[in-house]
Amino acid sequence: MSNPFRYFNSLPEVIRLTVMMYVRYPLSLRQVEDILFERGIDICHETIRFWWNRFGPMFANEIRKGRLSHRSFSQWRWHLDEVFVRINGETHYLWRAVDHEGEVLEVFATKRRDRKAALKFLKRMMKRYGRPGSIVTDRLRSYGAAMKVIGNVANQECGRWLNNRAENSHQPFRRRERAMAKFRDMKTLQKFAAAHASIHNHFNLDRHLNRRDIFKQNRTA
Repeated sequence: MSNPFRYFNSLPEVIRLTVMMYVRYPLSLRQVEDILFERGIDICHETIRFWWNRFGPMFANEIRKGRLSHRSFSQWRWHLDEVFVRINGETHYLWRAVDHEGEVLEVFATKRRDRKAALKFLKRMMKRYGRPGSIVTDRLRSYGAAMKVIGNVANQECGRWLNNRAENSHQPFRRRERAMAKFRDMKTLQKFAAAHASIHNHFNLDRHLNRRDIFKQNRTA
């Protein structure tokens, strides 16, 4: 496999650090530039933008593949929710699926939240992870209509507080969205949301439940 960093003068470790910092934390491009400059790394904010567009999806895919290799999804409970995102004054929707542990499984951007969009989202999920034991949703009728098409109505659960896990999972992305001053097109929204979800999962390791040495080992893996 060819080296993706072969045409870059900067070290791969510096590029990875920069991209991870920009995606994970609610920082602007110029704020990342200032933080790196304080650490002796002198790069332009436009270089950070280029690195993110070039390597962000690649790093996210590496993280996703590493986590999929040792996890089983078929018997898990999924929590589905959608949130609106404004792009150039128009309302779009970002669908999100998390498991019973808060792991973000999938994000999907659409212009509508009708049955067609919900069905496409569910098929995309099941193609990647298989059929879950149960699916928790809110009372949006698009979910019920899509469940009837795929024959999964019996496994759908709705409740007042059952879906708090999915609703809370939007918060890190919302903080990051405000720092970026919104998105300009749906393609960029999908690209960034997918990368943000994978990198967020990588650092969401239940720090309070593990010893520090185990936490550092899992974070490095």
